[in-house]
Amino acid sequence: MRASVLRLALQGSPSRNLNVGYPRFRTSEEMYKHLRGLTEQGGDFTVRNFVGVIEDMTHRFETPLFPAGALDFYTKKNMGWPYTQEESDKWQMEERGGEQGDYRDGMQEKIANVIACLKSEPRSKRAIIPIPFSSEGSKTVDWTNKGQTKCCRELHLYIEDSQLKCTGILRMQNANIFPKNIHFFQTLLLHVGSELELPVGEYTHWISNLCSKLSQRLPWQHLHCWVSCCHVTC
Repeated sequence: MRASVLRLALQGSPSRNLNVGYPRFRTSEEMYKHLRGLTEQGGDFTVRNFVGVIEDMTHRFETPLFPAGALDFYTKKNMGWPYTQEESDKWQMEERGGEQGDYRDGMQEKIANVIACLKSEPRSKRAIIPIPFSSEGSKTVDWTNKGQTKCCRELHLYIEDSQLKCTGILRMQNANIFPKNIHFFQTLLLHVGSELELPVGEYTHWISNLCSKLSQRLPWQHLHCWVSCCHVTC
C-alpha cells in the first residue's frame, strides 16, 4: 500500500520536453557508436554542442578499454562506494581518465540530497548533482588545475511521466571514455530511482566539446614548460 501511495505522490510538474527534437538512441551503446563516428577524424578535432537522448538507461555495454571490471571499479569510485586496493591496481590507468573524471568527493551526500529533494517536492527543479568545486568556490577556478575542470559539470534529475529522468551537462566528452561516464550515470539513476520507487526514463546528454580520445600534447605545448603538466585541449 505504501509503495503505491508513494508512486502516486511522486508526480512531476505538467511539462513539455523539447528534447524530442534531438537525435534519439535506443541504448547508450548506440549513442557510443554514433559519437565514435562523429570523432573518427581523431587528434584534436572537436565537435561542438552535441545533444542526444538515450531512451533505455538499463542497457550496459563493454569496450576493449572498458571491460566489465573497469566499469565496475570506476563506477564504485565515482559513487563514493568502497573498493579495494587490488581493484585500483588492476583497473586504474591514465588512458581511462584522470582527475577530470573523478567525481567521488561528496557524491553520497549529493545523491542523498537529490533523493530527499524529490521525495519532499516531486516537482522540484533543484534536484541537481553539481560536480565541480566540491571543496572550493567557483571564484577560484584555475584552468591549469585538471581536478577543478571536471568533464561532467552537473546532473539535473527530474520526475516526468511518472519516471525519473535526467539531463547531464558535460564540458568535455572523449568518445572512448563515454562508456565509463554513462555506466556511472546509469548506476546513479537506477540507485536514485530505486529509492524513489520510480522507473528510470530517458537521459539527455549535452556535450560542449566532443573529441575522439584523451588528447596528446600538441607540438606547441612542448615549448612551454608552464603548461607541461596539463592536457589543455581536454
